[in-house]
Amino acid sequence: MRHSEIMYEKAYFIKKKTFQRLLTNTIIYRMVYRMKVTAIIDDDLVNNVKVYTRSSTVTEAITIALKDWLDIYNIKELNKNISKNPIMINDGQRIREINRSI
Repeated sequence: MRHSEIMYEKAYFIKKKTFQRLLTNTIIYRMVYRMKVTAIIDDDLVNNVKVYTRSSTVTEAITIALKDWLDIYNIKELNKNISKNPIMINDGQRIREINRSI
């Protein structure tokens, strides 16, 4: 890589980081990338979530817990869909041969 290409990449990176820093504290950033919520949640519940998620902040703990809950919900929905139309394998030998040939 030539010196001019390296300098261009560094300049682009600096511009990008500066733009991100400028955008971080704007109203548009807060509306698009995050949502501030006020909620009344039992202290014991929040503390347990912080412990189980190994998070230092309430925001991080609740974010992790909500993502995990959504993952579990999506898995349950997928299982319901699969149980409605399961894949039946009568003879696994053909599948084994295909897998071994790859």
